[in-house]
Amino acid sequence: MAIPRAAQTQRRTRIQEEKEEQILEAALEVFSQRGFHGSTIDQIAEVAGMSKPNLLYYFRTKEAMHRALIDRVLENWLEPLQAFDADGDPEHEIKSYIRRKLEMARDFPRESRLFANEILQGAPHIAGVLEGPLKELVDEKAEVIRAWIAAAKIRECDPHHMIFSIWSTTQHYADFDVQVRSVLGAGQEGEDRFEAAASFLEGLFVHGLILKPAV
Repeated sequence: MAIPRAAQTQRRTRIQEEKEEQILEAALEVFSQRGFHGSTIDQIAEVAGMSKPNLLYYFRTKEAMHRALIDRVLENWLEPLQAFDADGDPEHEIKSYIRRKLEMARDFPRESRLFANEILQGAPHIAGVLEGPLKELVDEKAEVIRAWIAAAKIRECDPHHMIFSIWSTTQHYADFDVQVRSVLGAGQEGEDRFEAAASFLEGLFVHGLILKPAV
């Protein structure tokens, strides 16, 4: 994980921690709107309400701020998949995963756009994470899905593409939120859209995958 310059001191003060969070909040706002290449340290300093030299005391470069945010996003983004329980009921596990991913789309849209922008640029800052820890985690959970298939608990499917499908359908509500609200129109663009999305996606995946015992 990227370590802020101020964090390299032996003892971080409360003020240092608050300043770092203030900078990262500003950086998230700027990066999520403009992307990495379209953002500047001057823009981030302005949003943070501090001078450029003061900002650079905490983070030496734009890359350091971006990597600190990406590391944080990845940690939070992967946690729901890590919770995928091999011993759990497949229907419950799939529904829970869909819900948690939609909650993240609802609560952390800027973080989702930050990650999407990184991927669209070819993942220059996190290629090692994608090919290493992320791949290892997805491969591990793919084995969980294969075990459910072998036990005739869910239909035959490609586990990786099942996970990709959940990612794409849930993250759509963060990355394309403006489009979703525009198409739904007045009266349907509120928070209820996430509940409606959850109900639809749960039905889509459960009915498509879960094998019910013969009566």
